[in-house]
Amino acid sequence: MSQPRSHERLLAVEQSWCLRANTLCSRRYMLRYFTTVSRLGDGVFWYGLMAMLVVVNGATGLRAALHLAAIGVVALLLYRSLKRHTRRSRPFASDLRIRAWIAPLDEYSFPSGHTLHAVAFSVVAVAYYPKLAWLLIPFTASVAVSRVVLGLHYPSDVLAATGIGTLLAVASLCLIQLLGMPL
Repeated sequence: MSQPRSHERLLAVEQSWCLRANTLCSRRYMLRYFTTVSRLGDGVFWYGLMAMLVVVNGATGLRAALHLAAIGVVALLLYRSLKRHTRRSRPFASDLRIRAWIAPLDEYSFPSGHTLHAVAFSVVAVAYYPKLAWLLIPFTASVAVSRVVLGLHYPSDVLAATGIGTLLAVASLCLIQLLGMPL
């Protein structure tokens, strides 16, 4: 009986955080910032990064871009499967005080696909190009925060996606090393 109560308490804490974060968007500049970051995180930023790597670095950039594309496909299949199985409602659907500041791309909340992709892409890209960390780390953190602020995800959705994205990226980098392929 204590387990359901602790689950209810955790959900209440998460809803409280979501509600507080969600009010940030009542400031126009915050709404503009987080909607822009979120839309860039839909894929535009990452596709641009992949193209830039190829243009600037040729074959080495192509190798990195192909790795990013592969990790993107795996992340997409994984997060869609998890969403189908967990079917967790989004914060705005569970608490009418929380507003969805932009339309979600799908129905369910767990895990955050934007965050999972951003983390996986960033870990892989920084492994190839460590000098990109100054750009990718703040962008990825902004994407993750945007998902909660915009009312689309709970903090635990974002934290789980961060862990999954990190594990996926590290596993892919280990596989590349085991195969003897250069970074």
